[in-house]
Amino acid sequence: MTPQQRLEIAEDIARQAGRMIRDARDGQHFQHRYKDGQELVTDTDVEVDTLIRQRLSEAFPEEQRLSEELAPNRDALENPSALWIVDPIDGTVNFAHGLRHVAVSIGWASAGQLHLGVVHAPFLDETYTALSGQGAWCNGHPIQASRASGLKRALVGTGFPYRHDSRPPLMRRLMAVLTHCQDIRRNGSAALDLCDVACGRLDAYYESVAPWDFAAGLVIAREAGAATGHLYPGPGGIPQDLYGENLLVSSPELHDALGDLLRQADASELAAW
Repeated sequence: MTPQQRLEIAEDIARQAGRMIRDARDGQHFQHRYKDGQELVTDTDVEVDTLIRQRLSEAFPEEQRLSEELAPNRDALENPSALWIVDPIDGTVNFAHGLRHVAVSIGWASAGQLHLGVVHAPFLDETYTALSGQGAWCNGHPIQASRASGLKRALVGTGFPYRHDSRPPLMRRLMAVLTHCQDIRRNGSAALDLCDVACGRLDAYYESVAPWDFAAGLVIAREAGAATGHLYPGPGGIPQDLYGENLLVSSPELHDALGDLLRQADASELAAW
């Protein structure tokens, strides 16, 4: 199967999943609960994950899957010969509250390298796609990351963990960005934040997220010309492409300066303690 055929199948699955999400929202046919007492999940998350799992199993029966609801075991990251990485609804809180920043995210990695990404936003009517080495698109049109070169005019996206006790250490990063950059945005969907970097709506994005949150969006941003990496080296055993802690994705000219700014904020936090 060619990479293009693989991408077409993934895009078709994402669009079908998007229709299911829209129908659930329109009819309010879902209930919700909280994982670990803090992370919201709806019936629709599980139903969409089931649909995607079934379709991927039919098309690629020998390939592994890592997904937020039905296959969350991250041990698959340590030996990822061929791995589909799925978030059925990225932005579940937005979905449950009637907001529009909601996406289906489907990424594919081989030998620890991300090669394919599809992010479909059913309430925004936008579908982002990318293939390694072949560029990135939104609704079939080529996209390109920002060429912003100075922190002062940079619009930066980020997010925050569900656990409230994990948020205070991130406040110094937030204040550093608000002090030295144009402004900050928190839209509630890591996949769409990365796509916003890919098409130049955001100049940068930083956050620590799970693999299913970022895999597809990272490919799309990279193929659109963004610089991708981490604020700190990752642990051994997990390929860098699949490691989601301290992600930094930005215009190439901003990457070093913003990374330095965020690391300095971390250092000041440690000094305060």
